[in-house]
Amino acid sequence: MTEGLLALLEETAFEQITIQDIVQRAGIGYATFFRHFADKQALLERLAADEIRGLIDLTLPVLASVDARASALALCAYIEARRTLWSALLTGGAAAILREEFIRQTNLVGGAVEEEGAWPPRDLIVPFAIGGVLDILTWWLRQDAPVDQERVAVLLADLVIAPLVSSGGKQPMERLRRKLDGKARAAG
Repeated sequence: MTEGLLALLEETAFEQITIQDIVQRAGIGYATFFRHFADKQALLERLAADEIRGLIDLTLPVLASVDARASALALCAYIEARRTLWSALLTGGAAAILREEFIRQTNLVGGAVEEEGAWPPRDLIVPFAIGGVLDILTWWLRQDAPVDQERVAVLLADLVIAPLVSSGGKQPMERLRRKLDGKARAAG
């Protein structure tokens, strides 16, 4: 079903897509759709969750190493490889869902517990950084003339990641690094 929705998002705004359109494109029955999803919004949320999870899995280990440019370049390469999908998601009415899912998953991975006296506060840092990332990506994907992903990575690193780390965002990054190190040790 996600493939059917993806194909439709490349052609039509999300708001204009019907469940009938999705099931026809996916080649499934109408009732089958409702066995898996309550509505088309739930399907879009699943799609967004899967994409954000892939993005986080790829970029957070690099970001935890505090190599802002490498992390930003990994993020841009991921988006470029899925440019049509991300264009549809960010410019076709799913931006709010992506933002909320990105915040939710970032809090899960990084730990949503605020350390006493942390400044700036995590509940400000996470949405601010994600908003910046998504705004830059949306700008990039809307450009008529191609903008090289390395230039976009510089924007992300310089405008979002580096200020975050230098303004006190080191505490969340250190927690993330410890968490990822613990996962690596547990897996090894």
